[in-house]
Amino acid sequence: MTSAGGRPDRSEAGEYYFTYIDRIADADVCAVLDAQRGTTLAALRAITEDRSRHRYAADKWSIREVLGHLNDTERLFVSRAFWFARGFDTPLPSFDQNVALEASGANDRSWSSLVEEFDSVRGASLSFFRGLPSEAWMRRGVASGNPFTVRALAYVAAGHVDHHLAILKDRY
Repeated sequence: MTSAGGRPDRSEAGEYYFTYIDRIADADVCAVLDAQRGTTLAALRAITEDRSRHRYAADKWSIREVLGHLNDTERLFVSRAFWFARGFDTPLPSFDQNVALEASGANDRSWSSLVEEFDSVRGASLSFFRGLPSEAWMRRGVASGNPFTVRALAYVAAGHVDHHLAILKDRY
C-alpha cells in the first residue's frame, strides 16, 4: 500500500473544494491526517463541557454542532472515497449539512462523546487511506455533481477540519 503520490491538481475536484484542498501544503496527506488528529484532539479536549455549548451568534452553530458536523462530513468524504476507490461509478447524491445537523442531536450529547467520536472517525479514515492500493488514489467519480479523485477527497477531509478549526479559533 502506498501514499497518494502528491497533491491534487485542479482536475481532481470541483473548484469549490479547493477551498479545503489548498489549505493543506504537505504532499503526504496520510501524515497530515495523522498529525491533525493529535493537534485537533488536544484543541478539542481543552474546551470545557460548558464552553462547548457556545455560539458566536444566535443563528450560528454551537461548538458541539461544529464538531458533530466535522464527524459527519469526514464520514461522508471517506464514504465517497471508498465508493470510488473500490471501482463503483454510480454518481453519489448531494449532502445537505443543515439537514444532517438537525438530525444529529449534537447539542444533546456530551462534549466528551463528540470528541471521542472524532478520534474514532479519524482513526478509521486513516486506516482506510493507509490501506489503499496505489492505483486507487487516482480513481474518479462524481458526487454532488462534482468530479473527485480519491486523493482529492483525502485532502478535502484534512482541509475541511483545518478550515473549521480556524473558525473555532477566530470566532468562538
